[in-house]
Amino acid sequence: MSSANDLKITEEISVPYWELVESFVRSSGPGGQNVNKVSTAVQLRWNVDASSIPAPVKSRFRRLWGPRLTKEGDVIVEANEHRSQARNRDAARDRLAGMIRKATEKKKRRIPTRPGRGAIERRIKAKKELGQKKSLRGKVEKGE
Repeated sequence: MSSANDLKITEEISVPYWELVESFVRSSGPGGQNVNKVSTAVQLRWNVDASSIPAPVKSRFRRLWGPRLTKEGDVIVEANEHRSQARNRDAARDRLAGMIRKATEKKKRRIPTRPGRGAIERRIKAKKELGQKKSLRGKVEKGE
């Protein structure tokens, strides 16, 4: 039951269009006189807590992008690099989709490994060489 306006993240996850709030403001980017007349910059607002994405993705999103969230739990994505409103709108949606896509990736669990015999032998050899070098740094006694 997904709409054509929904923001597709992965094959399984998409953000419904009604969860996204777009507002258009005057841009400071390229455009000459157009900048002063037309509101081409886009501010895309999306509430993480009220969204329909899975809970594990929400928690990873909060951990990754927490500093960018407002007190209400909204993330605001701004786009003003293009001269047209439509291109800025697409850029903001793509940027948000990338942020959510990054939150869908599960961190790979590290499997602890032990050093091989060669690595252990090289480490011990280096330690002995360093100890030998340091032992030669002792006081020099006067000979008769």
